[in-house]
Amino acid sequence: MSIDPLHIIGGGLAGSEAAWQAAQMGVPVILHEMRPHRGTEAHQGQGLAELVCSNSFRSDDWEHNAVGLLHAEMRRCGSVILASGDVHQVPAGGALAVDREGFSAEVTARLEAHPLITIEREEVIGLPPSDWQNVIVATGPLTTPELSQAILDLTGEGQLSFFDAIAPIVHADSINMDIAWRQSRYDKEGPGGDKAAYINCPMTKDQYEGFIQALLDGPKTEFKDWENVPYFDGCLPIEVMAERGHETLRWGPLKPVGLTNPRDPLVKAHAIVQLRQDNALGTLYNLVGFQTKLKHGVQADVFRQIPGLENAQFARLGGLHRNTFINSPRLLDTSLRLKVQPRLRFAGQVTGVEGYVESAAIGLMAGRFAAAQALGQTLEAPPATTALGALISHITGGHLEGGAFQPMNINYGLLPPIEPPKFDHEGRKLPLKERGRAKKRLMSVRALADLDAWLAR
Repeated sequence: MSIDPLHIIGGGLAGSEAAWQAAQMGVPVILHEMRPHRGTEAHQGQGLAELVCSNSFRSDDWEHNAVGLLHAEMRRCGSVILASGDVHQVPAGGALAVDREGFSAEVTARLEAHPLITIEREEVIGLPPSDWQNVIVATGPLTTPELSQAILDLTGEGQLSFFDAIAPIVHADSINMDIAWRQSRYDKEGPGGDKAAYINCPMTKDQYEGFIQALLDGPKTEFKDWENVPYFDGCLPIEVMAERGHETLRWGPLKPVGLTNPRDPLVKAHAIVQLRQDNALGTLYNLVGFQTKLKHGVQADVFRQIPGLENAQFARLGGLHRNTFINSPRLLDTSLRLKVQPRLRFAGQVTGVEGYVESAAIGLMAGRFAAAQALGQTLEAPPATTALGALISHITGGHLEGGAFQPMNINYGLLPPIEPPKFDHEGRKLPLKERGRAKKRLMSVRALADLDAWLAR
């Protein structure tokens, strides 16, 4: 049987995962990636699945964290993104973080070596040609204006974009380790078994207040052409958080809990800045939660006010870029097809999921849906009790009626609830915190069992 190729537009996390999944099911794939012929506001290289913001895939704890559960589900589905991430992981406490260059090179090499995947380095301008009857649009947060406008014209939507921000990266040997120290929050081990994966920079109250004022006073990048575009709350610029109140950062990315300064263990820091390893060599570290729209000319001066970073040398400064997503609950069916033109599927951040892993997860499902269609089969989405199924349910209709659809990270609130045990095995009443952890574990165990049954079918 001759199988028409599946065309995938965009070689990011979602497009790469979709291509891998479809090819593994026996469907030929043509993956269209416009770089290097046309760059974006955020990409720096030419590799597939380039990470343009953080290098973290977040928690790898499948029992008690929803994104860790999503990791586990994707591994069971043969995810190329998780497999490549596991090969190139770097220490990050309980999180799965990766060497971004090694990770991208790994994904690129695996896709280039697959006999059913052809990578075309070309831009698809506007809607794809009409003779492409099986297409996945995985153009991500940096969809070109031409394609964005074509989608707007096709769907009648009025707005596709919001702002997203990038954190700066520093050279590790420029961090003053006479002030900073290595420790993961609560000494939690990560996938690599390292309890000291982060570098921590403590602040006194006066240092913190001075830093907050510098953030508020520093000149910011503004995009007048997009002045009505909102921010996504999950990736706010640090100075926007500071504008919400002087204590906001202390109880956000700079929270001083679960960490003890070994030089002065009895003195509690007022705030703590964490840096996470960014490459396998351990020569680069990114400032956790420090997405910023400060202008480049002042970033170094402001961030060098952080104790331990007074002589920091920056490998990359932070930035602000446009993100794009569609109104998926109104526009897509449950197999991610565009209702007004079913030959088109959408995958990744453009569907309204937020986060690397979530984007790749929707790519995984889009690739499987499209491959099943090419093979003349019908594929139902995984049960809503799974993280994969819950994401599909959310973006294709799970938001509140009448409410504005906004990007969403995976969380247990998207899965059907389950009643946790109230007593332990000796009949003692469990504290609320332990009941909460038990509930999450029960939901995760149920999810993996239901996913296994779905895969078996």
